[in-house]
Amino acid sequence: MFFEFNNEAPIYRQIADQIEAGIFTGVFPPESQIPSTTEISRQFNINPATVLKGMNQLVEKGLIEKKRGRGMFVTTTAQKQINQQRQDEFFDHYVAAFITEAQQLKLSKDDLIALIERGYQND
Repeated sequence: MFFEFNNEAPIYRQIADQIEAGIFTGVFPPESQIPSTTEISRQFNINPATVLKGMNQLVEKGLIEKKRGRGMFVTTTAQKQINQQRQDEFFDHYVAAFITEAQQLKLSKDDLIALIERGYQND
């Protein structure tokens, strides 16, 4: 696992975000084991409590689960949960504003569909 850290967010949050991204992209498939707290803390010289705090956020979200004596594993529903969360965020950040702007421009639903199709044709 490769982590990139910055000064913009707490390290525990960055750990959680990067493991979550690995789950979403399939680096950590469902039911696979993620690196241990000790592995991450040693590899990146981070306090184990900081790593554990990030992992516990993922446990609370239901993305990973602790298996006593074995480690942390990706849940079977983790990718689906992350995908749904990202779709919701996509709607909130982009689609809602897009629709609001379209309404102000007095574009119809058909006009919007035509614009979207035009955008896909340009790919």
